Amino acid sequence: MPRPVTLFTGQWADLPLAELAPKVKAMGYDGVELACWGDHFEVERALTEPDYVKKKWELLRKHGLTCFAISAHLVGQAVCDLIDERHKAILPADVWGDGEPEGVRRRAAGKMKDTARAARAFLNATHGGNVAWPAVVNGFTGSSIWHALYAFPPTNQEFLNKGFADFAERWLPILHVFENENVNFALEVHPTEIAFDIASARRALEAVKQHRRFGFNYDPSHLGYQGVDYVKFIREFGDRIFHAHMKDAWWGHGDGSVGVFGGHTDFADSRRYWDFRSLGHGDINFEDIIVALNDAGYRGPLSVEWEDGRMDRVHGATESCAFIRKLDFMPNRAAFDAAFSK
Repeated sequence: MPRPVTLFTGQWADLPLAELAPKVKAMGYDGVELACWGDHFEVERALTEPDYVKKKWELLRKHGLTCFAISAHLVGQAVCDLIDERHKAILPADVWGDGEPEGVRRRAAGKMKDTARAARAFLNATHGGNVAWPAVVNGFTGSSIWHALYAFPPTNQEFLNKGFADFAERWLPILHVFENENVNFALEVHPTEIAFDIASARRALEAVKQHRRFGFNYDPSHLGYQGVDYVKFIREFGDRIFHAHMKDAWWGHGDGSVGVFGGHTDFADSRRYWDFRSLGHGDINFEDIIVALNDAGYRGPLSVEWEDGRMDRVHGATESCAFIRKLDFMPNRAAFDAAFSK
């Protein structure tokens, strides 16, 4: 069977899940990747209300949907970040608290541990925990050194090493809980995170001593416009790809007044060098990605993260589902030229 196609609900959190679920099915999807914001998946309720996860599954099944992953990007971002007023807008009140930075980081780490426990409870509530794909929490890690991306004032490797050490110190205890709960954490390699390209992804793995619960939510859209080989990423980290986002981007556009750093412009500004696009409307070669995922043995969901500031989202997400279904295919199980020997 081809891989299931799911929709990441993060960009749809303005809609209650009960309203969104029938739309997801009507758009052609097999399931959802549930965001841990809005009412889509609430970590504390999953841990404290006995029927919460059961009712969540009942809602999904009512509309013929399944789920393979939950996503905690917003809280994860605060674990390592240098906290400022922007974080208040994305964090739950119990994580933000009084906004004191170290307190925010520690509460975010605690919430990520709870997210692993909630993911296990959610998985256990379906078919007695018997599913083909392991529990996965996608997310961000934040970074204490992202602000030092451009090396001025001069940034030496000792300074950067401290950032990776900070990441390891804060995330290894979280990964210990993920191990205890038999859940994988999949970092979406992304600018602003501790890993944002192939080199920094290698370094992040080294920092956490190749912890088996730390891997990646593969998303080519964050790599291509940087000039990173997004197919090589799969070749390099195939056994660490726990989940895959299907998301498009274009680059080399705009009017020449805005570069890869974005020029402090908003998405969909016509001057921008790059932007996110609906699947099939950008520059990502998804056929190469499907081949590489097949070669890597990835059989998990293809989760559409739909973002395009120029297009109606229902139109775009419907079109995107059909686009990726058409491209996906099962790997060959026999040598294509075997028949010649008979």
